[in-house]
Formats: sequence, C-alpha cells, structure tokens
Amino acid sequence: MRRLAARGAAGDAREVAAPGADIWDCARGWSPSSSRLTDLCALWQPGVFLPSADGSRASAGVGKSRPNEAEKLSTVWKAHIERHKASGARGLGSGEQGLVLRMARQQAPPWVHIALILFLLSLGGAIEIPMDPSIQNELTQPPTITKQSVKDHIVDPRDNILIECEAKGNPAPSFHWTRNSRFFNIAKDPRVSMRRRSGTLVIDFRSGGRPEEYEGEYQCFARNKFGTALSNRIRLQVSKSPLWPKENLDPVVVQEGAPLTLQCNPPPGLPSPVIFWMSSSMEPITQDKRVSQGHNGDLYFSNVMLQDMQTDYSCNARFHFTHTIQQKNPFTLKVLTNNPYNDSSLRNHPDIYSARGVAERTPSFMYPQGTSSSQMVLRGMDLLLECIASGVPTPDIAWYKKGGDLPSNKAKFENFNKALRITNVSEEDSGEYFCLASNKMGSIRHTISVRVKAAPYWLDEPKNLILAPGEDGRLVCRANGNPKPTVQWMVNGEPLQSAPPNPNREVAGDTIIFRDTQISSRAVYQCNTSNEHGYLLANAFVSVLDVPPRMLSARNQLIRVILYNRTRLDCPFFGSPIPTLRWFKNGQGSNLDGGNYHVYENGSLEIKMIRKEDQGIYTCVATNILGKAENQVRLEVKDPTRIYRMPEDQVAKRGTTVQLECRVKHDPSLKLTVSWLKDDEPLYIGNRMKKEDDSLTIFGVAERDQGSYTCMASTELDQDLAKAYLTVLADQATPTNRLAALPKGRPDRPRDLELTDLAERSVRLTWIPGDDNNSPITDYVVQFEEDQFQPGVWHDHSRFPGSVNSAVLHLSPYVNYQFRVIAVNEVGSSHPSLPSERYRTSGAPPESNPSDVKGEGTRKNNMEITWTPMNATSAFGPNLRYIVKWRRRETRETWNNVTVWGSRYVVGQTPVYVPYEIRVQAENDFGKGPEPDTIIGYSGEDYPRAAPTEVKIRVLNSTAISLQWNRVYSDTVQGQLREYRAYYWRESSLLKNLWVSQKRQQASFPGDRPRGVVARLFPYSNYKLEMVVVNGRGDGPRSETKEFTTPEGVPSAPRRFRVRQPNLETINLEWDHPEHPNGILIGYILRYVPFNGTKLGKQMVENFSPNQTKFSVQRADPVSRYRFSLSARTQVGSGEAATEESPAPPNEATPTAAPDEQSIWNVTVLPNSKWANITWKHNFRPGTDFVVEYIDSNHTKKTVPVKAQAQPIQLTDLFPGMTYTLRVYSRDNEGISSTVITFMTSTAYTNNQADIATQGWFIGLMCAIALLVLILLIVCFIKRSRGGKYPVREKKDVPLGPEDPKEEDGSFDYSDEDNKPLQGSQTSLDGTIKQQESDDSLVDYGEGGEGQFNEDGSFIGQYTVKKDKEETEGNESSEATSPVNAIYSLA
Repeated sequence: MRRLAARGAAGDAREVAAPGADIWDCARGWSPSSSRLTDLCALWQPGVFLPSADGSRASAGVGKSRPNEAEKLSTVWKAHIERHKASGARGLGSGEQGLVLRMARQQAPPWVHIALILFLLSLGGAIEIPMDPSIQNELTQPPTITKQSVKDHIVDPRDNILIECEAKGNPAPSFHWTRNSRFFNIAKDPRVSMRRRSGTLVIDFRSGGRPEEYEGEYQCFARNKFGTALSNRIRLQVSKSPLWPKENLDPVVVQEGAPLTLQCNPPPGLPSPVIFWMSSSMEPITQDKRVSQGHNGDLYFSNVMLQDMQTDYSCNARFHFTHTIQQKNPFTLKVLTNNPYNDSSLRNHPDIYSARGVAERTPSFMYPQGTSSSQMVLRGMDLLLECIASGVPTPDIAWYKKGGDLPSNKAKFENFNKALRITNVSEEDSGEYFCLASNKMGSIRHTISVRVKAAPYWLDEPKNLILAPGEDGRLVCRANGNPKPTVQWMVNGEPLQSAPPNPNREVAGDTIIFRDTQISSRAVYQCNTSNEHGYLLANAFVSVLDVPPRMLSARNQLIRVILYNRTRLDCPFFGSPIPTLRWFKNGQGSNLDGGNYHVYENGSLEIKMIRKEDQGIYTCVATNILGKAENQVRLEVKDPTRIYRMPEDQVAKRGTTVQLECRVKHDPSLKLTVSWLKDDEPLYIGNRMKKEDDSLTIFGVAERDQGSYTCMASTELDQDLAKAYLTVLADQATPTNRLAALPKGRPDRPRDLELTDLAERSVRLTWIPGDDNNSPITDYVVQFEEDQFQPGVWHDHSRFPGSVNSAVLHLSPYVNYQFRVIAVNEVGSSHPSLPSERYRTSGAPPESNPSDVKGEGTRKNNMEITWTPMNATSAFGPNLRYIVKWRRRETRETWNNVTVWGSRYVVGQTPVYVPYEIRVQAENDFGKGPEPDTIIGYSGEDYPRAAPTEVKIRVLNSTAISLQWNRVYSDTVQGQLREYRAYYWRESSLLKNLWVSQKRQQASFPGDRPRGVVARLFPYSNYKLEMVVVNGRGDGPRSETKEFTTPEGVPSAPRRFRVRQPNLETINLEWDHPEHPNGILIGYILRYVPFNGTKLGKQMVENFSPNQTKFSVQRADPVSRYRFSLSARTQVGSGEAATEESPAPPNEATPTAAPDEQSIWNVTVLPNSKWANITWKHNFRPGTDFVVEYIDSNHTKKTVPVKAQAQPIQLTDLFPGMTYTLRVYSRDNEGISSTVITFMTSTAYTNNQADIATQGWFIGLMCAIALLVLILLIVCFIKRSRGGKYPVREKKDVPLGPEDPKEEDGSFDYSDEDNKPLQGSQTSLDGTIKQQESDDSLVDYGEGGEGQFNEDGSFIGQYTVKKDKEETEGNESSEATSPVNAIYSLA
C-alpha cells in the first residue's frame, strides 16, 4: 500500500528541534516549527484549504466547527503509535497521522471492535492539503454546503420569502430543490427564482399571491460531476398574529384576602406572542410577590386587597414578526371587604391584613395544582419550573432539589422567586425538584419530577476525506441522544442501499470503510441520525487526488547561522502520492543523511553542529511517480559574538572616577550594539557618565552608583553578557568647615516650575532648587498627574541627579500633563513643589497592547478572556477600547472578533476544554495598536467521565499503604488533570466495642501518576477506599470501593497520666487506657528515675498487666523527686510514652539562684511524639507575658503567647521524629530571651521490636502450660480405666468393716450412694474422709435424677457456677488448694 500525504516543515533556522524528535507530530498536536511559513498540519475545510500555523492538531477532513467535533485519539491507536515509534521508525508519516486524527476516541460497540480492530490497524492515512492558492485552484472538489436557512424557517408575510442555500465545489455546483419530498419545478412558478451562482430561493409577492400557499418542507441539492450535497430539511412557516376573539367580560367579584386568577388565553400565534398586563390607560400593572404574571400569561393574586380594584386589567399580546400588539377586553375587579375604608396609611402597616380585618390562611398552590407534577425538557434548552401560591400573609417561595444542591452556576430565580430557571440543561439536571411555600401560618410543598431527553447531538461528525489512489480510509458518524438515535447513510442524496454496489466500500454500523480507493470512488456521503426529538444531517465527501510534487516555500532562501550552533533547513512540499525527498550540497555528492546531518519525515534537514565548511547551497529534491520538484537554500556561517575583556568587580571611594571595560569580538558582517544595564535595568547615561565602544566611565562616584553593571553585546543573530559589581565606600574624612557641624534637614521644596521647548512627544521642565538645609541635594524626582483616568493621583515620571535643575521629559500621546518636583537628600524628601501649568500632547494610535491576556473557562461551555487594561499613558487617544479575537486552535477556523470597552469578555457555547488562539488589540479614535501576540487559552472544564481502574492496595506497615492504579485516558479527563485523589475512611476497629470515626479523609497525588502512598492510618482497623480523578472542575466518578485491613501497631500514650504525692513517703500514679490502642494491649511499662537537681539516680522499670491503671512508689528519700515515663504495649512493641514529674516537696531548696537582672533560665522540655511540655524559670513581675518560639527542621517558625503563671506550656502541633529548636523570651522585650535549646520528638511507632518467641517469660509460660496438659492427660487415662465398679483397695488403703456391703467378687458397687465418698469431700493423707458442708451428689450436677455419661462411663455434666460458689464458701481448709488432694479427687 502506498503512503500518501503532504509533508513539510516551516520555520526560522534558528529554531532547532532536539535530536531524534518527531518534528511533525500532528497526532500529538505540536510542531517545533515557527509560524512564519506554511505548516502542513492542515485542515481541509469545504472548498477552502486552511493550514494549522502553530502546529496544532489537524485532520484530513473536517467540516464546519461544532462544539462536539474535537479530534481525539482512541486508546488502541495511542498504543499503536507508541509501538511504531519504539520500533525505530522515524515518526508517523502524515498519512498515518491523518488516519489517527480521524479516529474518534468514543468506544465503538463490542461487536464492531471484535470485527474491525485488526483491520483498522492496517488502514492508511489521508491527504492533508496546504494553503497554496495555486494548488487549491487546480484541485477538484465535490460540492459542500456552506450556507443554509435554519430548520424551522419562520418568515414575515409582508416580505418576500428567502430560503438560503449556498455551496462550493470545483467545478461549481448546480442546484435544485424538493418541496414536501417532491421535485420543486422553479421554472413553472413565475414568483419563484434562484439567485445567480447560488441555490438561494426568492419568492416575490410584489405582483400578488398568498405566502401561506408556499408553506412546507424544502430541501436543497448541490451537484457537480463528483457528487451531490444536501441541505437540512427546511420547514417554511408564515408568521401569524391572529386577532383576539371578541368577548364581554363580567365584573370579577372577590372577597378581600381571597386568591384570584385572571386568565389571559391569548390567540395562538407563530411564533408565540409576548404577554404583558396593562390597564386600559396603558399603565403597566405593578407586580410583586403578591401580584405577578405566570409563565402562561395569567395574572395571579396570592390574596386580593381593596387597593386592587382601583384599576382595570387588560392582557396584551405582542407578536414578533408583525410588530403588532393585540389587546384583550379589560377585567373589572370588585373587592368585597369588611373594612370599606381604603386608608392609604395602612399600606405601610406592619400587619396590614389584621389591620384590615383579613383572616390569615395557610398557603395553597394556585399553579401547579396538587402536590406533584412532572416536566420533560430537552438537553441544551432552558428548564423553567414555576410555583405560585396563595395565602395570607403572602407566602414566600423557596426551591430545593432532592438529593443534591441546585446548580449554582446556571440556576437563577425569576418572578419574585416563583420561577426557577436552569439554563443549558444536561442529563445531570434530571431529578426531583420541589418548591416550598410558607408563611407564618404554615407551609406546603409541590414536587416536580424533571426528565431530561435529548435530540441527537454529535459525538463524531463525519469529516471530508481526501485520499490518494490506492489509499484506505473511513467515515465515522456517531451521535448520542435520548432515546438513542438511529443512523442512516446516503450517497449523493440517495439511500446507500439503493446506490450502485461498490466493492471498495463496506458499511459497519456508524462507520463506512474504504479500501484501495480510485478516482471513480469520489462521492458525497450523507449521515442522517434522528430520534423523536429531532435529527442531524451531515455531508462528507470522499475525494481522490493525483498531484505531482510541488514546493511550498519561497525559493532560494538565505539562512544565516552562528558557528557551532545547531540549525534546521526546511523544505515544505506537497504531492500525491507522497514524494520522496533528498538533500544535496552545492549541487553534487550523495544524499545528505547521517553523521552531522539528520533528515526528518517532513523533509527538514538538521545540521547538528555548524562548521565553516557547512557554508554553501543546499538543494532539496521531491520525487514521485508523476514528476519531481526542487528548491535551494543558501547557508551562511557567522562568527559568534564574544566579550573577550570583561568588566571586573571594583571598590571605589565616593567622588572618584571608575572605568568598566567591555571589549567585544564579533563577525564584521553583522552590526554590533553594546549597551549597559544597572541592576538588570537599562542604565540611564547621565552627565556624570561616558559610554564608549569598549568601556563605561563614571565620574564623581556616589552611593547611588553602587550595584551590578552588565555589558550586553548583541547582533541580530546572537549576544553575549558580562557582569561586574561596583562597591562605593563612604567618605570618612573629618569635617573641615563650620557648616559640616550644623544640623541637617530635609531640603525645601523646588519652586517656579516652567515648561519650555514644547514638542509633540517631549517638553523641557525647569525649576529653581530650594535650600538644601546643610545636606546636599542628591536627586530630583519629577512626578506627573493626568485628569482623565486618575485625576488627583500623582505618579513618578523620572529621576534626575541633584546637580541639574532642567530636564527634557519624554511624554505619551493624548495625556493632559501637570508636573511637580521633589528634592531628595540624605535626610529625606522635600515637600512637593507647586504644580506646573498643564500641557496636553496630541493623540496617536496605541503603540502597545494590554498585558496579561488569559483565556480560562468559568463554566464547562464558555471561555472568559481577561487582560490588564492599559493606563492613561498607554491609551494615546480618546475612547480606548479593545478588539478581542479568538478561534479554535485545531480547526484553524476564521477569527471571531468583538469590540470591548472593559477588561473581560465571555465566549459562550464552547466545547469542553479545547485550546483557543486569542488576540487582544488596543484601539482608540486615532487607530489600532500593533498586531497583538497570539495567546493560547482553554475553554471551561467539565467533570471527568472516568474513574481510575485496577486499583491495587499493598499494606506497607500499620499506618501506611501503597496504591497503584491504571491512569484514565486523557479524553475522559475533560480538562487539565490536577491530581488523582483517594477517599478513605475507617470502617471499624478490629478491637470489639471500640467506637471509631467514619469521617472521610483524602489523599492527593498531583499530576498524571499511577501510584502513591496513603499514610497516617490507624493500625488494627478495617478501611474502605475509593479513587477519583480531579480536574479544575472537580471530582470525577468514584472507582470501585476497595477494602483493606491495617496490621497491629504500637499504641498511643496512656491518657490522663496523673502523679500525686499524698505524703512524703508515697507517690501515687494513675492513668487511663490509651485513646488509640492500635492493637490488643498486653501491658504497660513504667520507667522512673529519681533526681535531685542535676544528679540522676538509677532508672527502675515496672511491667503491669493491661488492666492495671494504678501504682504506688515508695520514696527512697524525702528529698529526691521522680521523673516518670509510662507507655503501653502491644505485640508489636511499646508506644509513645506519657511523662510526668513528681511535685517538689515543700522544703526542697531552689537548685540555682535567680540572677539579679531580669532573665529567663532553666528551660526544660519533656517531648513526646506529637507534643511537649515546656517549663522555665524567670524573675519578672507577676502577670508578665512570655512567648515560646520554636522552629522545626523545615525552618517553619511558630510562636505561642503565654502568661507567666500558666506553666507548664504544652505544644500540641508537633510531628513525630522531628528536630526542633526552642527559646522563650519576654513579650515586652524580645531581647530578654533564654538560651536556644534543641530537642527531638519521639517516633510514633517502632519497627525494631524483639521477637516474642525469644522472650524468657514467654518460654516459661509455654512450659507451664505443657506440664498442666500432661497432668490432665494422665488423670483422664486413669479415669477411663476405672468405670462402673472397681476394687476399693485400689482406691484407698483402709480395712473393711463388717457393715460394708460387697459383691461376690469383692468389689463395691459405685452406684451405692450410702457408703461412697460424697462429692465435695476430700481424702486426707492418713486415709480418713472429711465431711464437707456440701452434700451434693453427682445427680445434683446432672439433669434431674439421671446423670449423663459418655459411652465409657465418664461424666458429661459441668459444674455450675452455683456449685463452684458454694464449694468456695463452704471449704475454708488449706487442703482445698493442695495439688496432692486435687490429684486424689480427680482420680
């Protein structure tokens, strides 16, 4: 398959792309080329070739710009492009880019993807046409409709009828019409004619006829030999303004305070008339929240007052086209009242209703009726909801939306809050709205269910397709609506099914695929998509071109470059099939590519490092099967500009002379300019300075001359800079005259200002200096005031040395100047002089344009263009205004423009987040300013449409997780991607009965990234998490909810750790459990150390069970104090500690003596992970305020004001594991401060915990449990071997009595309860049986009288709590706890 497209490049050779870059990447919407030459990322508009001058996205075929036709890349093609580049290709060819640009990002139905995805990957691209007029005139083009009347065309019956239809093509198309789907023979009707070279119909009624006879549905057909284009179906209707039917209206009688509706019922007109109410004397009816007109035209009285019958009421209808007003017969209103006196003084009474004896009533709705209603509205239209209520007093109306807020950016209240209008309705505005009518008697509400439907709107409008012979391509027609619209394809105005078969064409739903197109494949295709609410009709032609190579840039260009720089030579060309391009130097040698040369896909030749031998003539040759074309570029190499002797830093005394050298070497063929900067601002060369070609001399150096001086040497191709710093030393000489010892003061004001040498743009100002008051005048400041923009406000104009009293002032046009002068010496500034006389300069066109031009969307369908307005000295003339121009960047459409007097303009009905080119040009009555720069702005953003997918969570530790997700596609962001955001909340704790806050928290991940970390979680908890993508508008939809569990962590510090000392011998400690256990508590660790001043004792450690919250410490001596540190433990380790100190004994001596002067000493810090207690000592008077200042390791300074008696101070906003520096100082005198101390907070959690399996206590506990289990197993084995009867002598070693019953085998019956040992008795070591207080038997522990046994005879029943309790209370012998007795009783 041949690759067919236009390729080219443009731009100044000084603009250089990075090596290996894809210079022309239309698919990504950029190009490094300058806009000076034609950019071939071009758009084919119907009949006109438009280039993309800034390298923005381009398409092989786009029709007229519409809000929903932004070119987008599908995700499949993005991956295909990346694979193509990664495989070593030199970037996409223009043909491939064109195909990519025509592919929509909208996901096709699954069956379409399965059938076509492999085929679409193999499709070629489309031709992109340059703007060259000679090429445009040669190329043939099927017809394209360029202008047509609106679909619903309403005309004035008094005028001739005009139905527009214009088209273009090459050759020029012919036109014919259908009326009501039948051929309309214009020749048979003498009133109907068609304009020359146009399809516009003109129906003339000057010779008679009725316009109503021509009503119907019209459609225009534009045809040439390459195809037929269709207009929309235009429904022609004649405007009607019928008269009001005559009627006699009886007087309307109503009781005062009752509601009333005066119905209008206007005659139906086309279009509907505008309704308004007036009296018969043509006075408008005053409306307020009590009396108002409804949307249907009726006049509603919430309650009638006696004053309402002072006039009559007439409904009026104004018809738009005929400009006539029809008036209905007036209503006469009679009000029955209990108070017939209409005292005007009562109108301002706070309760006029009770004053007039009107009974108060609860609200009720006059419109709409009932408690609920429904309303349907189409997408993009305005939704108007109305609620009118009656009641006494007049009810107030409020509006709400169920389940959400009203859309504040497009909702507004009308008709005294009785109507709610929502503009530009979208699907998100559907739902239930309700109005609430309330007064002091009660309230009532009405619910309105709103359904949003949609006429078809474009997702992908078919675009013109321009191909070369053998090229592949496709047309896509995708629209959306509610209900879903159907799609019908036509070719040249005929249904596709009835068109002649074309083996190179295949229809797949909303897509037509073309393979191996030929010249005969040219045609115009129509896509008609419709539903019950409307239709869309689009034309898109398929054109096949065969063009020999053509060069697009000027011939024999001269490019001058600096030695050793990188440059690029451009050779834009066009041809079909795509020509191959080769470069030659000086008309000989092989093709230039490789080494120091690199040829890009668009034909540009890059020279990576220019050398002297690269100078010469370069020839580019483009060749295809139809011929070849060539162009030449002459390259000249120039020497760089270099400062070889730079100025040096100098230190000079005041009054001496300083010389700064700056010697330059440059190319002699280039013009050199040397200028000086002081402190990076242009240096004013005064009479104390002398500027020469290679130096700058300053005479009589003063302190104001100190600063940095920059020498800037520049040519038209390059520049070089060198900087030096001048330091001025003050004169320390002892005064030698009497005046030097006199007191110094500010100078007196200058006087006698005079304007001379009046010129168009300048004037000379002369003044007489005032007395310098023993301090020489160093500067004069000239200020000006103008009386047009800011009268009375003085601005600095210029500054002059103190040695001058006359200066030439450069002025701006059209400013009415007034000047004054201020003298300055080392003491200060004088008072301003008296103003000079005024001088107005003549006007001129502006020489600059407004700055800070921006284009940003405030809504999803607009763009607000703003700028900083120009001041008085920039206006240059009266009536300063701004010409604002804008156009879509990628479509390269014609400029829209408007004239604005302010500093902002809002462009409406824009697509969501598309780039615009913006220009703002100043203009006054004398003319326009210079051509403005083009600024790129963006229309408003909409909420993102997609959520991150494949969200994966990995738990890092007990307080942090790692997130990973798949990024959303850029077209679903619908704006600038600000960040990915994770919403997470603590669902529950793994500890039972622990309440947790389920407040949602969020973590932000700025930029387009696929991973992040969420920290500061609570350990040992269940969490849920959702992710969204965020743009400038807000959050997108939420992802699937993920759940995760954090492992156990170390606990927080015990709460309310209290140290009390009831006496000198004992210290009592109490505490509460940690607020955040972060796991299962296994105990507490207490560390305490005695101290006496600076002397510390041995640290002691105590371990407590998790339920213990008290402990007492016996003091070793009555003098020492104790410092306690208490922390809780989980299996993970010890958490943060709570620290306290025991109180000082009453007789404890002060460790150090207070200083004699006021000071602060002994600052003590007891830090924890998130807080620290601060104490200090001082000798200030009581009530002195102090300030605690602390700085973290990030150099963030914070201060805490505190009273003297408020110690200790707790700092609560610290971060774990961070180093702080701290000092305490007096609030009244910051100079009195403590020494600076450094401390570090502890970490909140620790990971270096000892393994529990290696702890001695744990090993001992396990051994004890194993021993007990072994004993129980032995006992169970003995019991199993002794079921039923057993020899008594094996049980106990006692002689048998004669009364002992026995069996024949010499054994006792176990069931004989008269003589067996009682349950609850114990056997002593001498074999006797001790009777216990409990006489319970085994039956007592069973169910009734029958005990429960296993099959082996062992007892099942469990001892009840009651029995255990009785045994404990009745047996006080120490033998009850003897392990020997326990084993005997079990056996």
